[in-house]
Amino acid sequence: MNEAQATKFALLVPNLPTVTKADIINQIAEKTGIDKADVTASVEAFFNIVKTNMSNGHNIYVRGFGSFINKKRKKKIARNISRNTAIVIDEHYIPSFKPAKIFINKIKNSEKVKSLAEKQA
Repeated sequence: MNEAQATKFALLVPNLPTVTKADIINQIAEKTGIDKADVTASVEAFFNIVKTNMSNGHNIYVRGFGSFINKKRKKKIARNISRNTAIVIDEHYIPSFKPAKIFINKIKNSEKVKSLAEKQA
């Protein structure tokens, strides 16, 4: 992430707590009693399978969680304002995540998320 993207992201989500992959692995290991090394291997395998399948053009649907989909971006003309030139950006695909309705409702109805949002305002 470059500096401009980091600044834009910070404006959208200022000072909210974050959870890393290591935190997720620790939580799964604690809840299931499975060794951290095994959980790490499983989580890494899941991410690799998602990346491999999406790069092969497949969408992934996880019921109750959401969908990992390839979104098509149309060809467009952009401007390089420092050089005052036009740049053609070809049609391309980007990975995207669309949460399931159950997932969205859980976040909308979360008192913890609401209290964090109020603290930020």
